Amino acid sequence: MTKTIPVAGLACLLALGTAQAECPRAEPPPAKARPDKPAFPAKPPCLDAKGGCPGWEAYSYNDAIKAYNAQIAVYRPLAEAYVKALNAYVKAASDYAQCEVKALQ
Repeated sequence: MTKTIPVAGLACLLALGTAQAECPRAEPPPAKARPDKPAFPAKPPCLDAKGGCPGWEAYSYNDAIKAYNAQIAVYRPLAEAYVKALNAYVKAASDYAQCEVKALQ
């Protein structure tokens, strides 16, 4: 009787080992992780005018462009990280689909 319990336990373990494991599901990155792209500053109409802009307006626009460039420098790595997460999600979704196909065979 002492020999039948280990043998029965081993048989159960072998049966569980042959059972198909569930395919891991792909999880998309959270939508709140998507960074917001900064808005490009509006171009003043006087920039295209023949006489150009008065100094203060040109300087203001130049300052707005500098601020935009600083915001874009912060945005770019966040956007690249989000794209990387999206690509990982696409790969995981493909892996999941392949796993499901193999489970059907």
